[in-house]
Amino acid sequence: MLFSVVKPARAVMISVFFALVVAALAGCSFKPEQQIWEISGPIFGTRYHISVVMEDDQVRLQQLAGGIEQALDGVDAAMSTWREDSELSRFNALPDQSDWTALSAPLYTVLLEAETVSALTDGAFDITIGPVVNLWGFGPDARPDKVPDEATVARILERTGHKKIELRDQPPGIRTSEAQYLDLSAIAKGFGVDEVARYLAAEGISGYLVEIGGEVSVGGRKPDGSAWRLAIETPGDAAGQVNRIVALGGVVDGALAVDSVRNDRALATSGDYRNYYEFNGQRYSHTLDPKTGKPITHNLASVTVIAENCMRADALATGFTVMGFEDAMALAVRQNIPAYFIVRGEAGFETHYTPAFSSFITQ
Repeated sequence: MLFSVVKPARAVMISVFFALVVAALAGCSFKPEQQIWEISGPIFGTRYHISVVMEDDQVRLQQLAGGIEQALDGVDAAMSTWREDSELSRFNALPDQSDWTALSAPLYTVLLEAETVSALTDGAFDITIGPVVNLWGFGPDARPDKVPDEATVARILERTGHKKIELRDQPPGIRTSEAQYLDLSAIAKGFGVDEVARYLAAEGISGYLVEIGGEVSVGGRKPDGSAWRLAIETPGDAAGQVNRIVALGGVVDGALAVDSVRNDRALATSGDYRNYYEFNGQRYSHTLDPKTGKPITHNLASVTVIAENCMRADALATGFTVMGFEDAMALAVRQNIPAYFIVRGEAGFETHYTPAFSSFITQ
């Protein structure tokens, strides 16, 4: 087993895009002996950090850690493009995908959500872009020794397109009008967060925070009754600089909302400033525009989305990043989506957020 279990005196975790701040507020809704325990380990090429609220029970804690690892291994076995034996990789290897291929329930769920977000964002989110991602060196293949030329990009891009995918719900299945290489890296991590959250809830853990590589889901509250707080990072080379702190329990007139319906939320952030490379002085972001097959070049530095599940937040954050600030902001406002944008301006970073996001801001 690769996971580890600790009981932090005070938990402060820095993720890829933001810090998870677990400072306490007054009040108590859990038993006095309950504490925050952290379970962590490697997954999906990054690490997971999971905080659970429970009493000191080492046997129970080890059981939870094993269950979490099993849940995440199941997601990896179904959706990884880095594993040749995964369910997704086996489908991608089919030379002819025109006949129905059976899907496991988890993979079908993620593919269906991907198609939903693709339609919502007019193709800005597109899981068929995998071959182009690999071409630019951001997938399992080795990074190229030169930038792809226009003709090669156009040739590979022509074969992609989320509208070439057809899904069937009973029994779950998939077929394509032209063989595709599907890449779920912008949504599977969020689904993994959701799977762990579902597992913990099923195990009777009423308070938890699940974080995988910067994607987060929370349930309930901390031992003192306070909401889980997360700090969105300011983009840049110096990791950990806080731009804004949000409470996923929501804020009403400056006070934390106590409505339990609002306590279970997920948050995901996408940005162009962490995963990139430079070639001949030119910076190339890992976020590709499915319409052009090229890395994005606009001034939107990062997008944070809050949703009822992390799978959707993860996909929307990527789609909004591709769209750029103006189009993404307009869509988020129309759809009443809590979204927070950090934009590069002439005088530095500018921040903008939708009305739906404002109720989550604490400072």
